Amino acid sequence: MALEREGVLFTGGGGPPRAHVDELVRRAEMVVAADSGWDLALSMGVRPELILGDMDSIRDPEALGRLPPERVLRFAAEKDETDTEIGLRILRERGITAVTLIGGGGGRLDHLVGILALFDRAIRPKRWLTERDEVLSIEGRVSLSGMKDRRCSFFPAGAEVCTMRTTGLRWPLDRLRWEHGDAGISNYGVDDFVTIEMLSGRLMMIRELAEARGG
Repeated sequence: MALEREGVLFTGGGGPPRAHVDELVRRAEMVVAADSGWDLALSMGVRPELILGDMDSIRDPEALGRLPPERVLRFAAEKDETDTEIGLRILRERGITAVTLIGGGGGRLDHLVGILALFDRAIRPKRWLTERDEVLSIEGRVSLSGMKDRRCSFFPAGAEVCTMRTTGLRWPLDRLRWEHGDAGISNYGVDDFVTIEMLSGRLMMIRELAEARGG
C-alpha cells in the first residue's frame, strides 16, 4: 500500500486549540488556506504556502499584495465550487492523498452542512477539526486511542451499505447494516482504544475533542 501524502487545508470559522494543529502542519507536505482560513492559520502561527479563493472575507485583503504572486490563486465570487472545495481539488491535483481540514466551526449552517457533505464524495477530507469536534472518514481498519468515556457518533458516508466490526465501544456496531440516512448518535468508548473495521462501505465519525468533554 502506498504511503499517504498528507496536506492541511485551513478554512474560515472556528478551529481547534493550537496543540492539535502543530503536529499536523509539521507532517504535511503542503499547507493551503481557503479565503479566511488564512486568518485562522496566521492566528495559529502558520503561514500557508498557498492561499486561494474569492478573497471576500479575509481581514486584510491588502496583505495579499505583499505576497509572491505564485502564492495567491484568485477565483471569481460567482463560481460552482466553494473555496473549500477548490482547496481540496487543488491539493489532490498536486498529489496530496490525505487532507486534514482545519476550521469551519460555528457560523452559517449551510456552510457547516456543505463541509459535512464533502465526506460523501470521491475527493474528500480524511479529517476535519473544528473548535469542539473531530470528524474522521473511517475506511478499512482504524484504531483510535484516547477513547475512554469519549463521545462519538457515526454516519454512513458514500452510497455503499455499511457493515462493520468494532471493539471498545459501549454499543458495538457489529450486527448493523447501515444505509445512507441511518445514524448512531452518542456512543462512547469503554476502553482507551477503539477499533473499527469496515467490511463494506465507509463511515463518517464525529467525536468530541478531549478539551470539549463536559462542555
